[in-house]
Amino acid sequence: MKKVLVLAALIEAATGLALLVVPALVGLPLLGAELTGVSIPVARVAGIALIALGIACLPGLALLGMLTYGALVTAYLAYVGIRGEWAGPLLWPAVVVHSVLTLLLARAWFRSRRNAVNEK
Repeated sequence: MKKVLVLAALIEAATGLALLVVPALVGLPLLGAELTGVSIPVARVAGIALIALGIACLPGLALLGMLTYGALVTAYLAYVGIRGEWAGPLLWPAVVVHSVLTLLLARAWFRSRRNAVNEK
């Protein structure tokens, strides 16, 4: 069971990385249509989510997976907002919410790491 979960996690993370790096190339064979326009940033956010899911499914890394998602999606949405091409009215509030959640997750992750070290 554990090996299957790790295999699935790796496949999802690889798919996510492909969506993040070359979403237009992945769209055609995966969905049968070319990704263009606003579907590119949506595909990249989906790619970030798949990478984070892959990390979260590895044994003992759920918190790190959520931290990865928060940090990457915050950075990407801020980038999208700075570029200005696809900035709707809720984009910057989403960046702020994800920033706060990322900080909370980072604090929890560092505390868990410190507790693990102190227990040894």
